[in-house]
Amino acid sequence: MNKERRKSLREIQSKLESLGQDLEALKDEEEEYRDNMPENLQESDRYQRADEVCDLLQEALESMDNAYQQIEEAVEC
Repeated sequence: MNKERRKSLREIQSKLESLGQDLEALKDEEEEYRDNMPENLQESDRYQRADEVCDLLQEALESMDNAYQQIEEAVEC
């Protein structure tokens, strides 16, 4: 891989890192929203949706981390 493509991949990694931080902040907000619901709503559809969103955002973060790591491996080849 040439220097220019490595540089482009590093820029993508930087963008992924920034997007990951933004996504994590949103996930944290959603978790706080879910965790602060009154007890009488903790069995509600609203709570279940918030819980599902938290799980999906966590999966998205893990996928982004995986993409970052795979790009790192490609750069090192």
